[in-house]
Amino acid sequence: MTFRPDTAEAAPDLAERMRQHVRAVASEEHNTGTPEQLERAAVYIETALARAGYSPSRQEYTAGGQRVRNIEVAVSNAAPGKRPDRIFIVGAHYDSAPGAPGANDNGSGTAAVLELARLLKTMQPRAGTEVRFVFFVNEEPPYFMGADMGSMRHAAEMKRQGQNIQGALVLETMGYYTDAPNTQKLPPGLEGRYPSTGNFIAFVGTLESSSLVRDALAAFRAASDFPAHGLAAPAHTTGVTLSDHSSYNRHGYPALMITDTAFMRYPYYHTDQDTPDKLDYESMARVVTGLSKTIVALAGAKQG
Repeated sequence: MTFRPDTAEAAPDLAERMRQHVRAVASEEHNTGTPEQLERAAVYIETALARAGYSPSRQEYTAGGQRVRNIEVAVSNAAPGKRPDRIFIVGAHYDSAPGAPGANDNGSGTAAVLELARLLKTMQPRAGTEVRFVFFVNEEPPYFMGADMGSMRHAAEMKRQGQNIQGALVLETMGYYTDAPNTQKLPPGLEGRYPSTGNFIAFVGTLESSSLVRDALAAFRAASDFPAHGLAAPAHTTGVTLSDHSSYNRHGYPALMITDTAFMRYPYYHTDQDTPDKLDYESMARVVTGLSKTIVALAGAKQG
């Protein structure tokens, strides 16, 4: 019998939980330039995961003269004492850009991964499969695409261990939707191929990750009526590589970004106006509900 995430919880309750997460994590700038605020965000994430029944682990390292950390929990159906045959990463960065509270970028993704971890705590993936929920530090400048980017550290360690990551799903800037016309910008060359109204969620990856993009999008569409579109394009296409999924690509793993398209739609991107009141939590709840079923499908989950 196929596992289904808890559907008894009404969408408004899920929306309110996500609102609370965003307010707690992303009401003020939080990065290595504001270390106390970054630490508060990390502690909040760890506390929320513990309340959901997890024992969070840390990948700690020094960056910018400070100790920082990625935070991780997992749902696994691997044999005791053996590494999983396949791993799916579901992740989001929790730091904000300099000068920005980061409610959408990326309090929205952080809140979504927290709720996905909670909703899927009792999931039993198919034998040999593990789903890891990872919260990355240091995605924003000055660390972006450098060795101290949190996801780069995580992907490098997975590669060093010889882990088989079958797919990394990175949730990035996913809280802003509008039905107003002409609100969606598109990368050069893609005009007319996608909607000009910014009311959809996008599954985005490079050509090398096209199978993952296709499979994840199909699973989401089968589970949700929320508008969704996919793009697998060359890495030089505007926006295609601008998040933590690129760290996994660089280490040879398939990965995609799930996003509201950030600066191509969101007018407050990387500004001090990226505050919790700007987000559409009801739409975020619909997206997370669909993504929970998407992850179940990709992981081949069965009811225990």
